[in-house]
Parts: sequence; structure tokens; C-alpha cells
Amino acid sequence: MSNNKSYKLLQGNEACVEGALAAGMKFFAGYPITPSTEIAELSAQKLPKIGGRFIQMEDEIASMAAIIGGSLTGLKSMTATSGPGFSLMQENFGYACIAEIPCVVVNVQRAGPSTGLPTSPAQGEVMQAKWGTHGDHPVIALTPNSVQETYEMTIKAFNLAEKYRTPVILLMDETVGHMREKLTFKDESEIEIINRKKPTCAPEEYVAYRPEEDMIPPMASFGEGYRYHVTGLSHDETGFPTNNNKLAGEQVERLINKVEQNIDDFSYYDEYKMEDAEIVVLAFGGVSRSAMTAIDEMRENGIKVGMFRPITMWPVLEKQISAIADTAKEIYVAEMNYGQYFYEVDRIAGKKCPVKKIVKVTGELITPNEIIAAINGGK
Repeated sequence: MSNNKSYKLLQGNEACVEGALAAGMKFFAGYPITPSTEIAELSAQKLPKIGGRFIQMEDEIASMAAIIGGSLTGLKSMTATSGPGFSLMQENFGYACIAEIPCVVVNVQRAGPSTGLPTSPAQGEVMQAKWGTHGDHPVIALTPNSVQETYEMTIKAFNLAEKYRTPVILLMDETVGHMREKLTFKDESEIEIINRKKPTCAPEEYVAYRPEEDMIPPMASFGEGYRYHVTGLSHDETGFPTNNNKLAGEQVERLINKVEQNIDDFSYYDEYKMEDAEIVVLAFGGVSRSAMTAIDEMRENGIKVGMFRPITMWPVLEKQISAIADTAKEIYVAEMNYGQYFYEVDRIAGKKCPVKKIVKVTGELITPNEIIAAINGGK
């Protein structure tokens, strides 16, 4: 392991690009939109220097379509957006799910709905990340809370996309995207890189969507001599459309199971002063930083409070949240929306202990004092 560490003062958005490049990104297609624009700008600067490609598309619908195409040719591909741009991507996101196309979609959340407050932070796409596209489908969504973690979680997002042949969402918020902190770059020898599983059979024997024991089919790249059909319709193992209801149902179940049955492989979370916590604040992204400050102050006043921070937002960390509810007297879910993740936590923990919410939809970060006031007011 190298002892020569490289440091740089970067924005979260810039760290996202550095992580993507470290993971092997070679293609970016996107449309600039506040507060994610720096991701596109830095990708445009850096990709040509390493033999990659950047395309500014006409809109976010086309951006999502382009990275699907880029991934099919074998290039690790990413797009980034915010607010209404994420909404526009949803149809093609579903296409990537059913066609099993690995790619990374970054959403730097801002206040909404519609155009809303384009430069203000929010966490209003928590449920959209899970249910934004229609139909039942697999979702992996990761939420960092620092510049360093953005870099590291972007690498993991690419690895998970490649390993499970599925689109992965990096669900940031404006607070994290635009804050500046020291980023410690990892040496290449320290970075785990996962590449998609390739077919080992002869091209004429290749069945494009025949899963192996891990429920994931090997993926050939276009241009490698393996011919196969890609469609958004329900399809059989050959990739061609089918109206067979049994096959269609089995396909959806496999798409979901290949992710949800492997949740232990990517159950990322952090705990802060949870050893003896009687009151637990569940917070993520930018709000978790306010929560830590609030917890420090309440601890000084003798209140036993700690924080559980999910980094893996979807699939929801049911096992960990349920275990917290076994010992906690209260759980407060703090989020910059009207209570989206609260309902998931309440579903899991509500029968074991009271679950309350601390919410804010003004386009402003929840402050430590607001968290303290909410907890003190609940007594």
C-alpha cells in the first residue's frame, strides 16, 4: 500500500467525478442543471484526457438513453441531474432495469416540486428514487454525507451496477454537492474495482438473458461478436419479447431478488454515539451533519442520544432499523422533505417504539437547534 497520499480541496460534485474516474468511467452523457452542473463540467474536462467520451445531450431523457447505449458497448457510463431532470429520466431508468444495463445515475437533490428553488437543498426524491419509474423494479440508492464519502460511494455505485447488472442511484443533496472539504485520494492498489461478468461461451451459444446461479446473466458488449436483442418489453432468455405471463412474472421476481436478496453485500451505514443511546436520530446526507452537532450538545446536557445514518437508502436497511427499535425509547427521523423516509422507518420500527419526524421543506438545511428543539419538545 502506498504511503504517498494525495489531498485536494474539492466540492462534493467534483469528488463524485473523481470517484467515477477511479471506478473506470469512460462515458458521460448529461444536460447541465443546478445544482449538479459541476459534475458534467468536470467530466467534460477530464474524460477526453483519458480516452473517454463526454456528450452534452438535448435533455435528460436523451441523457439516460445515451448512457444505456454507452454501457451496452462496454463503457462504464454515468449521468447526473437534479430536480425535474431526474423526473425526465424515469422512463429510461425503467428500461435500464428491465434490460439489465449497468450504469450510474447521480441526483443532486434540490427544493421542489417542479422548478422549485434550483439552488436550495432538499431531500425530496427519496421515494422517487425507489418508485419513480413505473412497475416493480430493482433499486440500489446510496446517499453520502461528505466529500470523502461521495468519492468512495461513487466508486461503490459503479461496482454495484457492474456486479448486479442494474442502474444504481447516487442520491446526493445540494448541501453535500456544493460543500468543500479535503478529499484524500486512494491509491489504485487500495481501490476495489468490479467489472461486469462476461460470457465464456462461443458467440453462437450465447443466450443473452440466461441467468447463472447468482441470478445475473453474463453481459457481452456490442461489437464483441455476440449478437443479442435488447428491449424494454418483457422478454425471455433470448432477449426477444414474450407475452408469456409466467416468464414475465419470473423475470420481474429475478430482477428484484438479485438485488434485495444480496442486501448484506451493500448494507452501508454509520452510527454516531449509539452505544448507550435511548433517543435515536435517523438522518442522512447533509442533515446528518446537523444531527451530529445537535447530539454533541444534547450529550453535554446529559441526554443519551445517538444517530443512525443509512448510506444505503434502498433497499431499506430493515434489519438494522428493527434492531435499533428493540432498545431505543424514541426514534426521530430528520429529513428535508415532508416525511418520506419517516414512513419506512415507522413501518419497520413503529410497533416497537415511538417514531417521530423532524421535517423541513423551505429549501434550507435542518439546523442543530431545530433538531434539539424537536426532541426537547417531545418530552
